[in-house]
Amino acid sequence: MRKVQRRNELSKQVGAIKNKLNIGVKDEKVEQDIRTFISKLSNEIGIDPYFAGRLLNILLAESTRLQVNEQDSQTQFESHLTVFMNAKKLEASGKKIIHMEVGEPDYPPPENVRKALSKVFESRQYHYSETKGITKLRTAIAQKWGNHVNADQVIVTPGGRFAVFAAISSLLSIGDELICVEPAWPAYRECAAFVGSTTKILKTTLEEEWNPDTGKLEDMISCSTKMIVLNYPNNPTGRVLDKNIVDKIVSLARDHSIYLLSDEVYSDYAFNGFTSLLGYGYEKSIIISSFSKSHAMTGFRVGYAIAEENIVNKMAKIQATGLTSVAEPMQYAALAAVEESSSENAKRMKRRLGIICNKLQEMSLEFVEPDGAMYVYPKLSGGKRDVTIIRKALDLGVAIAPGSGFGDCYSEFIRISACQPEDQLEKGMDLLKAAVS
Repeated sequence: MRKVQRRNELSKQVGAIKNKLNIGVKDEKVEQDIRTFISKLSNEIGIDPYFAGRLLNILLAESTRLQVNEQDSQTQFESHLTVFMNAKKLEASGKKIIHMEVGEPDYPPPENVRKALSKVFESRQYHYSETKGITKLRTAIAQKWGNHVNADQVIVTPGGRFAVFAAISSLLSIGDELICVEPAWPAYRECAAFVGSTTKILKTTLEEEWNPDTGKLEDMISCSTKMIVLNYPNNPTGRVLDKNIVDKIVSLARDHSIYLLSDEVYSDYAFNGFTSLLGYGYEKSIIISSFSKSHAMTGFRVGYAIAEENIVNKMAKIQATGLTSVAEPMQYAALAAVEESSSENAKRMKRRLGIICNKLQEMSLEFVEPDGAMYVYPKLSGGKRDVTIIRKALDLGVAIAPGSGFGDCYSEFIRISACQPEDQLEKGMDLLKAAVS
C-alpha cells in the first residue's frame, strides 16, 4: 500500500507536468505496452493474466483520475450540457438564444401520443408495472424490430441512457475493459467509470472520415476486454459505418467472446444504408434505442434495450434496484408511438442538416457530411479552440456544443445540432460565422 501511495504521488506530479506542457493525460500506446508486459510477466510468475490485467487497470484508472484532477483544477471542462445550462441562465435574464447545442427535436410527438396520454386516467393506467416494462409495449417493440425478437428479449428503460447504464453496470466489473470508438456520446465512459471499469479509446479522425481502424481495434483487445461500444449513426459526427467495417467488428467480438453494445438511438435518422447489429444474430450483443429522438419524446423518458434473455434479466436487476419500472402512463404513450412512422421527421432533419452544411461550406470549414443523426461536426480553422468560439457565439445569441465534450483530442471541433426551425438555423449559422470570424 505504501508503494501504491508513492505511485499516486508520482502520478500527481506527472499530471502537473503534462498540464504545463499541454499533453493529454492518457496515452493508449503506452498503456497497451504496459498491459502486454504485465500479461507476459503474469504467465512467467504464475498469476492469472485476467486478474493481473484487472489489477493493472485499477492502478491505471487511479493514476488517470489523479492526473485529470490535477488538470481540472486549472481548466474548466465544458460539455453540451454545461453550455445548455449557461444558455438557459442567459435566457432567464432576457437574452434571446438560438439552441443548436442539444439534440432535442423542436417538433411535437405524434398526435396518437397525445390521445393515449389523455386516456391514462380514464383507463386507470397509472400503476406500478413489470420491471422490464408492460408486456404490450415489449411485444410491440419486438414485432417492430423483427429478426425473431420476442418480448422476453426487450427491457423498457427510462430513456436510452439508463439502458446503457444498466447494460454496462450489469455486465462489467472493477478492472474490466470497455473499448469505445470516439468521438462519441460521453455516457459510455461515464458509466464505465461509475462501476470502476477501464475505458480504452479507439480514436477516429476527420481525415479518415471518422471510420475506425479495425486493425487498431484488434490490437487493443486484451484478456480483460469485456465490451465494445458502437454509436452509429454517430453522435456527434452523423457518420454511419460501412457494412464491411461492422462485419469485421462483429467477427472480432465473436472471436474474443466480447459483448457488443450498439447504441442505435438515431437509426430512424439514417439517410444512407444503416446496418443494425441485430441482424447479425450475435448472442452477446445489446441494441439500445429510444422514442426520444425518433418520435420527439425526449421528456417522456422511454428507451429500451434488445438482447438475449439472460442479459435482459441482468439489466432488469439493476433497474429493479434503482427505480422499479418506467412510469406506466409514459409506457402507454410509447405504445401509441410504436406504429407511427418517423420518416417525415427524418426528411425534415436531412433538409436542416443540408442548410448547416451549405453554411459551413461558405465558411470554408472542414467536415464530413453526415449520413444520419441530427448533427454536423466541423473543424475550426486556424487552430481555434472550441471553448473560445462557443463563448463568443453564446455572447452573440447562439449556443453550440464543444467538440471536446465527445473525446479528449477534439478541442478544434464543434457540434452543431439541427433541432431548430429552418429560419432559426439560418440565423444561428450567421451568428456562428460572426463568432468564428
